[in-house]
Amino acid sequence: MRKIILSVLGVLLIIASIFLAKFLIASKDKPKPVQEKVVKTVFVDTVKNGGVQVKIPANGSLVAKRRVEIYSEVQGIFKSGSILFKPGQKYSAGQSLIRIDASEHYANVQSSKSNLYNSIAAIMPDLRLDFPEVYQKWQNYLNAFDLNKTALKLPEMSSEKENYFITGRGIVSNYYNLKNLEQRLSKYIITAPFSGILTEALVTEGTLIRNGQKLGEFIDPSEYEMEVNVSKSYANLLKVGETVELSNLNKTESYQGIISRVNGSVDQTTQTITAYIDVKNPDLKEGIYLEANIDGDTVQDAIEVDRNLLLDDQQVFVIKDGLLDTMPVTPVYFSETKVVLQGLPNGTILLKKPVPGAYAGMLVKSFEAEANL
Repeated sequence: MRKIILSVLGVLLIIASIFLAKFLIASKDKPKPVQEKVVKTVFVDTVKNGGVQVKIPANGSLVAKRRVEIYSEVQGIFKSGSILFKPGQKYSAGQSLIRIDASEHYANVQSSKSNLYNSIAAIMPDLRLDFPEVYQKWQNYLNAFDLNKTALKLPEMSSEKENYFITGRGIVSNYYNLKNLEQRLSKYIITAPFSGILTEALVTEGTLIRNGQKLGEFIDPSEYEMEVNVSKSYANLLKVGETVELSNLNKTESYQGIISRVNGSVDQTTQTITAYIDVKNPDLKEGIYLEANIDGDTVQDAIEVDRNLLLDDQQVFVIKDGLLDTMPVTPVYFSETKVVLQGLPNGTILLKKPVPGAYAGMLVKSFEAEANL
């Protein structure tokens, strides 16, 4: 029985070997599958060299070109007026901003005026006898003297004797003491130096104002200036009177500015030079942050492309006969997102957008070519 089982197994093994041999022979003759070549579709552009205007970016905040910090030179109570001293309040040129109670000082001024008048009146009899030729002009001065008005200028001295006589009676010193008091009296009323708006108010009506105290800030909202810092390498491009493009951060609004001043020294820490740009627009406010594009030199025989198209070894990808290749270029100017290049011949097919994993020799086809198929 055992011999019969072994014989059957042997026959089956021989038959299986024959079938396996036939299968291997048949599979050996089948052709190997051909791997399909992958061709990437890319966006391209044709090089057309020309003049490229270099734009120097800068930014800064607007500040009113005419602004005044209001300080008090006298002491007293802030008197209320017809217009409240509040931020946002508009004033015309010459209009009173602040009135300080000056009743005590006014009394001193009037007392000094009276003393001057009395001292001149006291010498009139002597002038009639000793200096009859000058008597009339001093009499005219007394006749025009008004205690309710600013003191008039003393008559001109016509001789050395007259000068000694008038000065010796203390009239000249009394006059200048009076003018000093009158000058100080004018400081009790602070007027607007120009038409503008109050942006800061640190006191209110009834406040005791002290000498040297800051009272507020006043600006002219019709014209602003922006301070920008530009690399010293572009200092020769900053020209007074040149127009500058300004825009807000969202690029939704644009304005026209003019370079009004350029600092003559370079900041040693940042190696930048400061320029000031004037801008007028009713929509602008102090403190608004703007970006500026200052016109630089025009680079000839160049093109402007995205910075991410420039390789680390100062080469760019070009397309030749459906394959990617590299070509050396000369970068002339870098901005935040763009680079100006020279050295590419006209008509060169250049990548318009970077291709992930790109390498020299990669099969590609342009987007336009695929669209025409």
